[in-house]
Amino acid sequence: MLTNLDDLYLFVTLVDEGSFTLAAKKTAMPKSTLSRRLAQLEQKIGSELLVRTTRSQELTESGRLLYGAAKEHVEALSKIEEEVGSLIHQPQGQLNILLPLEFFNRIISVLITDFIALYPKIHISCQHYSDDIPKFDPHYDLCFVLHEQLLPTSNWISKTLLSFSQSIYAPQSVDTTVIKSAEDLTAHNCILAQPNQPWLFRDNDKVQAIYVKGQVTLSSPEMRQQAAEKGLGLCKLPDYVLQQGAHSMGELGNSQANTKGNNNENKQSQLQRICLDKQPVAQQLSVLYQSRKTPVKTRAFLDYFQSNIGKLL
Repeated sequence: MLTNLDDLYLFVTLVDEGSFTLAAKKTAMPKSTLSRRLAQLEQKIGSELLVRTTRSQELTESGRLLYGAAKEHVEALSKIEEEVGSLIHQPQGQLNILLPLEFFNRIISVLITDFIALYPKIHISCQHYSDDIPKFDPHYDLCFVLHEQLLPTSNWISKTLLSFSQSIYAPQSVDTTVIKSAEDLTAHNCILAQPNQPWLFRDNDKVQAIYVKGQVTLSSPEMRQQAAEKGLGLCKLPDYVLQQGAHSMGELGNSQANTKGNNNENKQSQLQRICLDKQPVAQQLSVLYQSRKTPVKTRAFLDYFQSNIGKLL
């Protein structure tokens, strides 16, 4: 055997952490020792594994192959250690989560707060991304993705959790009686989420792509809603976005009832839902993770999330 498990653990940790400084902190080992151990591993392998500069590090082709082959086994051993430890101690450690921009932020924060109360030894870091599909990053334990089509092939393992209905919405000033089919949308100005991205509709057991046009492209669902309310065009939104807005306005109305009266009821209905011959494809919520042998801390959060996912509706 050319290498030992400790060498592989240090190498995988170095890649996951992204720098010698962070890896040294994670392993409680001096950077000089890490550098020496990596050099010894590269000598045993007979190939350079990391290209290091003063500001970054990048895996070589040999490094990517070794990382891909070693990570699952290192995680399996770590999982066994955690499971044995969990017989005595609670799940613990750092949990890094990646979330879509503006995805139930208020509810997610409550879920995380409640989860931390149950598992005080787990430290959570949540980051957001604005692209359709995030790039694979081994730094994250869980990644939540909203999508309409099948996810592209990647190093992630995916699991679908929930689906959200979507609708086409128009400002109150638009005469929607002339918009009866999905094809009619091409004659109207639309607010896009991504450039040149078609709107997908369910046609029995097939999917039809309608290429709409518009002057404005906004990745944020909230900004698309606001732009439509200002009369900039039609927009496609998950129905929960409007439901969340109505709920928030209802809370505002309750807190300011003495001064606002019933004005909020009008503010809740600034957009109208268009009834078409075909329904927009539902938006799927999937969770992505790196290995089927997930650590105890990751499984604990995922189980808690799935148990409380009904709060998103």
